[in-house]
This record gives sequence, structure tokens and C-alpha cells, in this order.
Amino acid sequence: MTRYLLALLALLACNALADTFDARVVGIADGDTITVLDAQKTQHKVRLAGIDAPEKGQSYGNASRKSLAALVHRKDVVVEWHKRDRYGRLVGKVLRGRQDVNLEQVRLGFAWHYKRYEMEQTAEDRRRYTKAENNARMRRVGLWQDSEPMPPWEWRTGIRLR
Repeated sequence: MTRYLLALLALLACNALADTFDARVVGIADGDTITVLDAQKTQHKVRLAGIDAPEKGQSYGNASRKSLAALVHRKDVVVEWHKRDRYGRLVGKVLRGRQDVNLEQVRLGFAWHYKRYEMEQTAEDRRRYTKAENNARMRRVGLWQDSEPMPPWEWRTGIRLR
């Protein structure tokens, strides 16, 4: 119960501190990281919250990057961010019109719902992202075509051990 209460308080604090801005996508690093320019022409790296996509060099890494590029490259978006990660990137939801781009990457099978950080999401987003991942797995789309896709958090650990 205490863990749940702490997570809820953290989520409320994150939402209270959330900021939103309009931007133009100018770069795609991989399937879950973009570069945007805000109205003042300030550049920001944005890590898509709630998802983890295959890394460069990993199976489906390039396909995931291409999927994200098709969704947002050179397009206007809204960034709803709530924190910075250890690399200084903004972490948040990217919206193109009414479309949740983070969720769309999961729905298309090019990202996992990143359970490690799911308590930073609203309950509704947790439900939608989980459902999208389960549906992508059942339809065997994107990375789910692989019989045993390796989650990027495991792949990154393996790379570090070499």
C-alpha cells in the first residue's frame, strides 16, 4: 500500500510539474527519441515516455526508427513533458494532432510498453499502452514477428558485458 501511495504521489508531482509546448520535429535518433525545435527555435531532445524501442544495431532498431520518422519527421507536434532523464533529454508524450505518437509506436509493434516507468503514466495511459502491446503481440506485427524479441533493456545490459 505504501509503495502504491508513493507512486501515486510521484505521479501527481510529475503531472503538476508537467510542461507543454508546440514544436517541429527535426530529427529522429531511434524509435523512442526525437529532436524538436520549439517556437523560439530552441532545440530539445525528447525521449518518448512509457515506451522502449529497439536500439540501433538491435533487430528491428532501424525499422522502429523509420516508423517513428514516418509518424513525425518534419511535422508539428505537441510535447507534454514531466522530467529530464539522466542524459538531459525531456521525457514526455508526443502528440501529433490527437494521436499519441508514443502509443502508436507500441500499437505498430515497434516499441514495448516500458513497465519500469509505468507508474509515471496515468492509469488510462497504462491501460492503453498495455492493451496496444498485447494486441501487437497477438497480431505479430513489427518486432513481434520475431519468435523471441529481445527487450532493449536486456540488450543494453548484454552490450555492456562485452
